[in-house]
Amino acid sequence: MSEKREERAALLQKIEALRLEHRDLDEVIAQMAVQPSADQLLLRRLKKRKLMLKDRIERLKSGLLPDILA
Repeated sequence: MSEKREERAALLQKIEALRLEHRDLDEVIAQMAVQPSADQLLLRRLKKRKLMLKDRIERLKSGLLPDILA
């Protein structure tokens, strides 16, 4: 396998792992949101983590695209 293919495969694996973590956080946040006694600080931290994951996924995905102007 060429080095580029290996890099792409590793990037796709990382993206999938981040997507799984994002989905898990989404489920935890949804469960906590319906509980009146939920720790609001923890809830905010989880939401912030989820947003950071989404941003990181998007950055990694953009790395998969070939440079159009190159």
